[in-house]
Formats: sequence, structure tokens, C-alpha cells
Amino acid sequence: MGLPALALLLAVMLLSTQASPSARSFQVDYECNCFLKDGAPFRYISGSIHYARVPRPAWRDRLLKMHMSGLSAVQVYIPWNYHEMLPGVYDFAGNRDVEAFLDLTAELGLLVILRPGPYICAEWEMGGLPAWLLWKPDIILRSSDPAYLAAVDSWLHVLLPKIKPRLYQHGGNIISVQVENEYGSYYACDYGYLQHLLGSFRALLGSEVLLFTTDSTQAEELRCGTLQGLYATIDFGPGSNVTEAFDAQRRVEPKGPLVNSEYYTGWLDYWGEAHASTSAAWVARGLEDILQLGASVNMQYMFHGGTNFAYWSGADYKDQYKPVTTSYDYDAPLSEAGDPTKKLFAIRTIISKFQPLPVGPMPPATPKYAYGQVALRKYADLLDVLDVLCPSGPIQSQFPLTFEAIKQAHGFVLYRTQLPRDIPDPATLGAPPHSICDRGYVMLQKEYQGMLERNGQMTLRVTGKEGDTLDMLLENMGRISFGANISDFKGLLGNISLDSVPLSNWLIYPLAIDTAVQQGWPHTAMPKSSSRGRAGPAFYTGTFETPGVAWDTFVKFPGWSKGQLWINGFNLGRYWTDCGPQQTLFVPGSVLHVGCPNNITVLELEGAPLTPLLLFLDRPLFNRTL
Repeated sequence: MGLPALALLLAVMLLSTQASPSARSFQVDYECNCFLKDGAPFRYISGSIHYARVPRPAWRDRLLKMHMSGLSAVQVYIPWNYHEMLPGVYDFAGNRDVEAFLDLTAELGLLVILRPGPYICAEWEMGGLPAWLLWKPDIILRSSDPAYLAAVDSWLHVLLPKIKPRLYQHGGNIISVQVENEYGSYYACDYGYLQHLLGSFRALLGSEVLLFTTDSTQAEELRCGTLQGLYATIDFGPGSNVTEAFDAQRRVEPKGPLVNSEYYTGWLDYWGEAHASTSAAWVARGLEDILQLGASVNMQYMFHGGTNFAYWSGADYKDQYKPVTTSYDYDAPLSEAGDPTKKLFAIRTIISKFQPLPVGPMPPATPKYAYGQVALRKYADLLDVLDVLCPSGPIQSQFPLTFEAIKQAHGFVLYRTQLPRDIPDPATLGAPPHSICDRGYVMLQKEYQGMLERNGQMTLRVTGKEGDTLDMLLENMGRISFGANISDFKGLLGNISLDSVPLSNWLIYPLAIDTAVQQGWPHTAMPKSSSRGRAGPAFYTGTFETPGVAWDTFVKFPGWSKGQLWINGFNLGRYWTDCGPQQTLFVPGSVLHVGCPNNITVLELEGAPLTPLLLFLDRPLFNRTL
């Protein structure tokens, strides 16, 4: 071969090598009404998983089970507030390492449909928006408000550069990216906001990535939630008329692939309501109807739900405030603990009718262990350890301040004042409607009086003497994640009054309980002596050892009322056995120790049992039944 011919061949090879990444493409074919992946017609069958609800050591197990179920893709939310808990302070380490999670999906051969918000709903605290946005009380969330857009732009300039190299066009596995989330259901209907987001996503991700929206099939929601330049998809669950549902998509997208971005395999639980369940046969039948039309589908809510650890559960507002349980099991194909269910195998059978399943067996359920009873002892009443929980001391204010005003995002704040006069006969301690957010535990002279609640009791009858100390411990049960009012301020939103006379001169203690527990307290401290009884907020401690294995388990709270559980400093979330339906908390084996004691810390808010103990089981309890 002559030199000119050899040079030409090398140039062609070089150009081919340089062009290979751009040869990868994922596009909409408006002529054939389908997706094109690398130029060939393509339909995805996907399922949703929220990495923030699954401990990092379990990511591979859950994703592998999703792959072996026959899914070609997973759909993933990114909760902004999980990564930027304070303005400009970012956390992408450990359980928050979203890049590692995305890389693992690629390793297992799964495509990704990414939903980075900035708002995500997901029954997650404030729909994924950071609580610090409410430091500006008049901010208008999810709108063209300049203060909101400035915060969004700052976040996207941190997040999206991490995403761009993982786009399918650049050799990664992310085939499409959602902009906002079900925006049509929000009252603002601000096209300027959507246009701003479209411009930001294009500037930071490039012109080739497929950007899309998701909304219900309601005409008004599709009108406000869609925008030219964003491919419009819809969501609906089993029992819907599939043809009519996709006709709604066709009214806003006359051409292109049919897509259900949220096919509901189950439903969420609210505290105080029955455990939700959805028939496996019903879900499978609806899935088959969708696939027979050649549509792409994502199974959410959920394919695997996981757990709302710590304070991350959100709430809905449907005539009243409805907080979401700690368990996010969702009656999903993969259970809260990641176990395959009958629903999963029913779905897998349907998928096998339309595309080949991966070769090999479905990974089994993770092993569980019933560690049995663990005795606890009372360590201290909460009021006796304020020096530990609020080392910086209280904030003084004439009248109560909200969590947001004192820059406390989650957990608990204690409000303290004194009675202004003698009260020999019972007087009414009360609050204006909607001003207790969300539960207030009342103590007078350190004696528990009862509880005031956002949806319930707003008054108590009290007696006392002038100068007696009145304490109210306010609990944030999770900010509203769906609906018109996601500006859900917490704490005392109005004045507390005594026989209609406002109380003043407050000391406000923002409590850093998690910081103390993560540093080893109270197990590294001497127990406090207390002559008071079992009622009111108090800490209990205990230890147990694992018999050579650290397997997943579930902890039951016999005789306890409501509170928070930590094991080895890890916040496992809220229990509320008095209310239900959830009766146990999921404990991942990855938080347990082998060969040394496991430290248990319980904050009981209302009243502990006479014999305080926990019971570790090998299965969950809902509605007080296995």
C-alpha cells in the first residue's frame, strides 16, 4: 500500500474513532412514532428506584434484581435537598454518591431515565426542594421568582456537569432527562419558569439529549405542564382505559412514541390510614395493555420503594395535612427490604411476552434475622439534656419563631416561656388554627401535660403559678411534597395564648439531636437521674450483639407511642405505633456491627411502656398484622 493510501486509511480510521461517541444517539422518530436508539426503533420497559431511600451497600442487590426482572432501564430522581442541605454546601459522599449509583446502573447494563427536578415530589420532604429556600418567607417556589431561579441555577450548575458525561450520546447510559415534575398540577402555570429551565438544561447538557415532561392525563394539567421543546409524556395506573389515556398524550404530542412515565404498581401509606395494597393481577393486566400498544413504560410508584430514613418523608395536603410513613414499601414488586414479591413475578411474566428475559435466576430475598428482645433503660428526660442537644444555647424572641426563621431544617425545636400569672383554676392554653406544625408536646414545670396537633387538638387546660416554666417541643413531621402549598413552614407559626392572651418572652432551642447521637451520645455519657415518670419526651438506651451475622431485621415497639430510633448513630426514622399502619421499622444489616455491641437510642415523645424493650423480628408488621 502506497503512503498516500495508507495516510488516507489512517485518517478515515481516526475520524471513525473520533466520531464513535457521537454515533450513539437516542432520539424521537416522529414519522414512525417511536424512539430511535442508535438509529434503530426502541421501546423501554423501566422501573423506578430512589437511591436516597436505599443504603449504598444494597444498591447492587436492588439494581440486579431489577435487571433480572426484565427491565431495560431504571428511572431515578435526584433530590436537591439531599445534596445541598445548606446554601452552597454540597454532599455527594457515601449514601449520597449519585455518580457512583449511576455508574453502577451502567455496569449492570441498565439504561437510565433521569429526573433531576429541581422539584421531584416523590413523597420526599418538600418535594426535594431545600428547606433553606424558605429563609426568604415570601419566595414563590416553582416559579419565575428571581430568588428561586437564582438558587435553582446555582444548583443546576453543580449537578448537571456531573450528569453530562453520563449521557447516552457521550458514551453513558442516560437516555433522557425530565425537566421539573408534573408541573401541570401546580397552581403557578408559569411558562416563563419552564422556558428558563429548558434553557438551563440545554446550556448545561447540550442540544442532543432528549428532554421530557410528565403530567397526568387531565387536559388542564397537560396545558400547564408541557412546553415546546420538551417531549410530553403522561402517567396513569392500572384500571385506567389505556387507549383513552394515550389519546390525552396525543392531544399534546400528535406524533412520537407513546410513553407512560409513571405506571403505578402500588401506593403510599399515610400515618393513621390502612396499609395500601394493589392487586398483582390488576397491575400485570394493565402493564400488558400498555405494552401491546407498543408504548414505553416506567413502573413508578414504585418498582422498589425503600425507606424514608431520618426525617426525609414528605406529606400531602388533601383537605388536611397527611404525613407519609417511614416505610416506603409502596406494595411494590420489590419490597421495602428488597425482596421479590408475587407482583414482581407477575410483571416478569408479562415482560417475557414482549422481550427476552436475562439468562439466570432471580437473586433471592436478603437474609433476615430475629434478634429477639432487647431491654432498654431510661437515660434522661429531654428537658434535662438541653445543654447537650443545644450547646450554643437558646435564641431569645418576644414571640415564637418558625424553624425556618432560626435555620433549623428538620427534627425538633423546643420553645420555652414562663406563666405570667397564677392560674389556680384551669385556663386554656391554645394556638390559632394551622399554627402548630406539626405536633407540639407540652410540659409545665417539666411535667407532661399533653399534645397539640396540626390536624387535631389545639387547646389544653392547665394550672400553675406565676413564673412556672412552660415548654413546648415542636416536631416537624415532614414538609408537604405535593399540592399548591409546598411552602410548608414548621414550628410555631402563631402566638401561643393563655385564655386568649398571647404569651411572650420566649427562649427557642434548635435541637441538634442527630449530631449528638452520631458522636456517640448518650452511650458515652453518664446516665441522668430522674424522678419523673414515663410520660413526655425522654431518651432510652440499650445495646445488643449480633450472633456472628449482621442481617436485615425489623424492630417492633411493644407498648411505645411515638418517637425516633437510632442504631449505631444511624437515624432509622419515625415510629408511631399508636397511629399505624406501620408497626415496625426496617433495620438494614449494613448499619449493624458484628463482634461488638450495637447501640440503640430511642427518643420517645409521649410515653414509654412500664417495661421498655424492643423486639427484633424477621419480617415487617403493618396494620398490627404480619
